[in-house]
Amino acid sequence: MDSSSVARPTTLGGLRAAGYPDRTVKEEVAINAAARLRAGVPLVDGLVGFEDTVVPALETALLAGHDLILLGERGQAKSRIVRSLTSLLDDAVPVIAGSEVNDHPYHPFTPAARRLVDEHGEDTPIEWIGREQRYAEKLATPDIAVADLVGDVDPIKVAEGRYLGDDETIHFGLIPRHNRGIIAINELPDLAERIQVALLNVMEERDIQVRGYSLRLPLDLLVVATANPEDYTNRGRIITPLKDRFGSEIRTHYPQTVDQEVTVMQAEGRLPAHDGLPAVVVPTFMAEVLAAFTRSLRTAGEVNQRSGVSVRFSTGNYETLAASAARRAVRCGEDTAVARPSDLPAVIAAAMGKIEFESFEEGREAEIMTRLLRRSILEVFRRRVRGPDVAGLLDAFETGLEVTTGDLMSGRDLMAQLDRIPGLAAVLGSLDVEETPAMAAAAVELCLEGLHLSRRLDRYESDAGYTYVQP
Repeated sequence: MDSSSVARPTTLGGLRAAGYPDRTVKEEVAINAAARLRAGVPLVDGLVGFEDTVVPALETALLAGHDLILLGERGQAKSRIVRSLTSLLDDAVPVIAGSEVNDHPYHPFTPAARRLVDEHGEDTPIEWIGREQRYAEKLATPDIAVADLVGDVDPIKVAEGRYLGDDETIHFGLIPRHNRGIIAINELPDLAERIQVALLNVMEERDIQVRGYSLRLPLDLLVVATANPEDYTNRGRIITPLKDRFGSEIRTHYPQTVDQEVTVMQAEGRLPAHDGLPAVVVPTFMAEVLAAFTRSLRTAGEVNQRSGVSVRFSTGNYETLAASAARRAVRCGEDTAVARPSDLPAVIAAAMGKIEFESFEEGREAEIMTRLLRRSILEVFRRRVRGPDVAGLLDAFETGLEVTTGDLMSGRDLMAQLDRIPGLAAVLGSLDVEETPAMAAAAVELCLEGLHLSRRLDRYESDAGYTYVQP
C-alpha cells in the first residue's frame, strides 16, 4: 500500500489509528514491483534488449527481497537500473521527528528516538520523508573510510560534555543515515577489503562497530552494488563473505542486434536543437552504420575487450554525426541538416580516444577504426541496397559520369551533378528516405561509397572531398 493512499498523521498514535502498515523496505519494494507487473508497467523505463535476460532476473530478485549486484561492462545501463529502483519506494514514509537514522515510529532503536517515545508516548511527533531522501549512491574509491559509510566518534559531541563511552557521541555515516532506504555502491571491487569487511554486519547481522563501540542498529536497507566482471576477478575483488550476502547476481550485456543498438542511440542521443540551427535528421541507415561500427569494435582482436565498448560510445558518435551535418547545413545555408557518409570522418576524429587498443597496435588506431568503419558501411549497403537498385547509377558512370562529394558540399549541389539518374527512386525506396535534395544526397553517398568498397567504382581525393569515377 502506497502511503499516498492514507492520511499522513503527525503523531505516533495517529499513525497507528490510520493503519499504516509495518513492513520492511524490501517488502515495500516487492509489493510495489508486483503492482507494476500486474498492471503491465515495466520496472525500469528505457531498457532495450534486456526483455528476456536482465529484466526477468531483476524482477525475480526484487520479488525475493534480495540484496543484489549488477555485473556488466561499462555502458550497460547498470546505473540506470539502480537509480530507477527509487520509483519502487513509497512516495513517503514516516520517521520519528528529528531522527538522524530515520527511526521507524513503530521500532525506534537510537537512544534519542526511544527517549522521545518514552516521554511522549502516542503523541510522539513524526515526520515524512520522500523517495529521494531514502536513496544514497556511493562510488567506491580506495580513499573511502569506514567513517564515511558507517560512522565515527564525533569530537564536537564529546567536547559538549558527553562521555566518550556514550553511544550518542557517534556521528553516523552514509549507510545508517539512509536507513529504511536503498544504498547503492558503484564499482564495488574498488572498495578496499577492510571497508568491505565493515559492510558484512551491515548487510546481515545489522551490527556496526565504531572505535570499540558495538551498537545494535536494526537497519532496514536494500543494498545494490555494481561491478565490472573484469574488475570482479582481476583489478579488484569482492571478498567471499560479502559476495555471499548478496542474494542475487544479475549479468547485464550490450545490445545484441544492430536494431537494438540503433534504438538506444535514437533514444539517448541528443541532436543539436538550438535557436538558429537547422533541423537535424540522422537517417536510419546512417544510424545502422554507427551501430555496425560499434559491434565490429566489440569483436575486433585489435581492441582491448576487457575495457569494453560502451553504448555511450555509440550515442556519442550519433551526436557527433548529427553535429557534423548541422555544421554543413549552417555553412551551406540548408534548411535541414541530414547526416551522410561524408560526416563519418568527424566521428573517427572525435571517438579516437574512447577506445582502448591492445598495446601492440599502438600508432595504428586511426587505421584500424577507419577500416572497421568502412566495413560497416559496406555491411549496411549490402543489406539495404539490391543490385538492380543501383543499375541506373552504374550505367551513368559507364557513360562518363563523375561525382564529387564532401562534408561541406550541400545536398543540392551534390544532386545537381547527377541530373536525372534512372532508378534513383528505387535507391531512395530501399533506404526508406524522402525525395528531398538533402535526403537524396545522403542515400546517393551511401551507394557511391558502397559501390567503391565493392570495387565497382574508383574514388580519388580532390579539393572538394572525394570524386567517384568508373574503374
